[in-house]
Amino acid sequence: MKEYKYILFDLDGTVTDPGVGITGSVMYALKGFGIEETDRTKLYRFIGPPLADSFRDFYGFTPEEARRGIKLYREYYKDRGIFENKVYEGMEEMLAELKRRGKTLVLATSKPEYFARQILEHFGLTRYFAYAAGATMDETRVGKDEVIAYAMDCCNITDPAQVLMVGDRFHDVEGARANGVDSLGVLYGYGSRQELSQAGADYLAETVEDILTIIK
Repeated sequence: MKEYKYILFDLDGTVTDPGVGITGSVMYALKGFGIEETDRTKLYRFIGPPLADSFRDFYGFTPEEARRGIKLYREYYKDRGIFENKVYEGMEEMLAELKRRGKTLVLATSKPEYFARQILEHFGLTRYFAYAAGATMDETRVGKDEVIAYAMDCCNITDPAQVLMVGDRFHDVEGARANGVDSLGVLYGYGSRQELSQAGADYLAETVEDILTIIK
């Protein structure tokens, strides 16, 4: 494996498990449209992609409906859903070890940057990251390709060959490729082996601990 200097991490499904908070927020939003969804597992597909895309793809929302859905989602998420979340076991130790090895860790998430920074602070993870890059609240920067480009620009990273993107969904893999960056797909999150392999992930990690055996 190549040696990478910069390791970009997705947040949801990679650093933390946000299943309860995100599905609860989606349920709340859908209820505003008269849609009662009780099966949380059906809503796991909302974890990772931009919300507007998910409301459109999974429930046929128009752009205007999607904007309203996001507003409702955030009503629940900002005070409650954001902390219905947990750090994956072994994650903090893994981040600390990568930092000890001299890697520069950067968060790159399609979650609004404001919320992402709150989550890192809440769980005591801020100190491991050189920068936390996320989406804008107005959705003008939300795609993973845009977030990765923004993260690299903020950190003055000019050589994509020195960068590895770590994430659990195909959006992470495709966003990395759009920026000329290699990718590592994690299988403990919300994306399947098939999804990540088909997207073209350069590496796959079964567990949090496996990340340390792959990144030298």
